[in-house]
Amino acid sequence: MSDSRFLPEEVEARLRTALEDAYGAPKRGLLAVVAPGRSELAGNHTDHEGGHVLAGAVDRYVYGLFSPNGSSRVRVTSLGYDPVDIDCADLAPREEERGTTVALVRGMAALFEERGFSCGDGRGFDAVMESQVPAGSGLSSSAAFELELAQALNHLWADGSLSPADLALMAQRDECEYFGKPCGLMDQASVALGGIQHMSFADPDHLDSEAIDFDFADAGYALCLVSVGADHSANIDDYAAVPREMQAVAAALGKRRLGELEEADLLARAGEMRERFGDRAVLRSLHYWREDRLVEERVAALADGEMTSFLALTRASGASSGMYLQNVSCGGTEQPAMVALAVAEELLAHDGAARIHGGGFGGTIQAFVPLAEVERFTQGMESVFGAGACGTYRIDHEGARAQWL
Repeated sequence: MSDSRFLPEEVEARLRTALEDAYGAPKRGLLAVVAPGRSELAGNHTDHEGGHVLAGAVDRYVYGLFSPNGSSRVRVTSLGYDPVDIDCADLAPREEERGTTVALVRGMAALFEERGFSCGDGRGFDAVMESQVPAGSGLSSSAAFELELAQALNHLWADGSLSPADLALMAQRDECEYFGKPCGLMDQASVALGGIQHMSFADPDHLDSEAIDFDFADAGYALCLVSVGADHSANIDDYAAVPREMQAVAAALGKRRLGELEEADLLARAGEMRERFGDRAVLRSLHYWREDRLVEERVAALADGEMTSFLALTRASGASSGMYLQNVSCGGTEQPAMVALAVAEELLAHDGAARIHGGGFGGTIQAFVPLAEVERFTQGMESVFGAGACGTYRIDHEGARAQWL
């Protein structure tokens, strides 16, 4: 965050006004909460299979002000969206709410109640939020929103007693069980922990993470993300098919996730798996092992300060996502992410790297661009995808946090 205040002054003023307009003057204090977006730096669709990921929290935020209201109601207004109003006496998941903000708010309250932290005794609150993390951009706006809620409830109901890892696991459950989108833990963990994290998901009930001390700017490169003008949230079914196909192959080989197997287990029965699940499922499964190795190699490259090696490995990762994972496009005549990758590679001319970012299927591409070339790269990408499409990002080293004002 560029402002020395907990919230930037103009943001705090805007949120205070919106809170009073929506719910009246706060009566019991104000809790400010900040949750960053995240960039997957390495590990494209490896987390849900028990593999490794390198991810970084980035300097685009969900901001919020929360005020206890003394009732059993939770009322949340996200600027630009319909308000949410739920009664904490009724926190059961509702099928008709899947895919909505209401589901995430109800789910997070339910998960805190499951841990013994209830709002039913007059601990409800009013909240107003504002997001700089565009929905469907690949920066994990949903995880940022979930951790905004989780960190708020942690301080409002649990006296800040839950760890970032606890909150990440709860946020993942919220998205899977209430929102209805199958996801791994990478997004929520990155937002909760902050910094650059090397994470292993071999144990689905435990977050194994190691902070990596590295600054891309010190190495002469900027992290750029390019919005390709397609909202990947419209491709939830395509996204869901990736873990479904991988896990179908794993189940046929006697395990729940690919990370519990060796690549040789699949290669020995690849013909049978092709007949049962089709070529795409086999290709996606082979991508998993390739990409998991590439994560480990990129972590080692950063630890050794070998940016040239990191870039070469990143290009290999991007090729695997495009050819084997096949999450760059859904085919047809509209393929904006593939166009973005082609243009980026021409502009970089092998001095840098570009790859699909996040879940894929639209959203954004990621590029590591020499600092001296950022302006030219930005102009080139925006000449194709429009003004503001290319942004430069820095790592946020704190993760989701809260403070009483």
